[in-house]
This record gives sequence, C-alpha cells and structure tokens, in this order.
Amino acid sequence: EVQLVESGGGLVQAGGSLRLSCAASGFTFDDYAIHWFRQAPGKEREGVSCINDSNDSTYYADSVKGRFTVSSDNAKNTVYLQMNSLKPEDTAIYYCAAAFKDYCSGSRYDYWGQGTQVTVSS
Repeated sequence: EVQLVESGGGLVQAGGSLRLSCAASGFTFDDYAIHWFRQAPGKEREGVSCINDSNDSTYYADSVKGRFTVSSDNAKNTVYLQMNSLKPEDTAIYYCAAAFKDYCSGSRYDYWGQGTQVTVSS
C-alpha cells in the first residue's frame, strides 16, 4: 500500500520553528521527487518546496527562501521541511506529494499525503 504520511505540524508563535516530516512507503522512494505544498483557507494551493536527491533537484518558493530548508533521508524514506522564522502567513495545511522521475518541475503528482496543520500565532 502506497502511503505518504506527514507529521510535525502544530501551533507555534511567530518567529518560531517547526520541522515537518513526510514518511513514504509502498513505492521506490529514490525514483520520486517529494514536493511540499500548503493551502490556507480561502486560498489556492501553493508549492512550497521540493527535493529529489537522485537528480540533485530542489525548489523553494520565493515566500519561504532563506527560512525553510528541505532535506531527504533516503535510508528512512523520509523528507523533512525545516521551517524557521515562521510568520502568521505561513499558517496552512501542509501536504507532501510524490512525483515520479521529476526534476521538481511540478508537472504531475502520483501520490499525496493527508496533510498536517501548521498554525503560526502573531
């Protein structure tokens, strides 16, 4: 069974940090780019970051550059999103998605997680 399971969300004050995890199972992790998205109420889904260690691809949205860092532990089939200097506008549900043989171009996604809530208070 294919699974992507996000964890690590929660409530944090502005300026604080959280680390999200996306644990993958049921598919060959090394063949996939893992994307992070977020969606706030009433807003469109936004691509936040991406990593594919097998082809040295990474991506960060301008809104998170310098504050968020994506990393991958291939031994654990897990991708992390370290989020520092959090702002209230970072409040959203964060999802991870897997894209086969992707160079973080974001053209299509094969699997999705269920999401984890991040709330940043001012």
